Amino acid sequence: MIEDESNKKKKFAKDLEERTKLFAISIIKLSIILPDTPEGRVIKYQLTKSGTSVGANYREANRARSKADFRNKIKICEGEASECQYWLEIIIKTGWIKPEEMKQEYKESGELLAIFTTISKNLNT
Repeated sequence: MIEDESNKKKKFAKDLEERTKLFAISIIKLSIILPDTPEGRVIKYQLTKSGTSVGANYREANRARSKADFRNKIKICEGEASECQYWLEIIIKTGWIKPEEMKQEYKESGELLAIFTTISKNLNT
């Protein structure tokens, strides 16, 4: 039973690593179509930075040296997912990209934020 639970956690972690990697790739592809203006470059940088950071920090969390290190990295993932969602909202509000063209990225940022928020809350119980 304990072995089965351990395998489930490992599979979840591996699947989430892959999911966050695919999210990073979709954010990079989305950022490519942002306008090449001073404002567009700032948003492109911020979006790409936060969107790729989610997966990078989750990968680091899975290789943490302690529970405290894991908790810290998960909180960073949560914050980066939230920031990425913020930049996506800014892009929608500016009209640079139509909402339907980035619907999947926005949905995924919200789901990742919910996952990392839940993980974080469960670490504190």
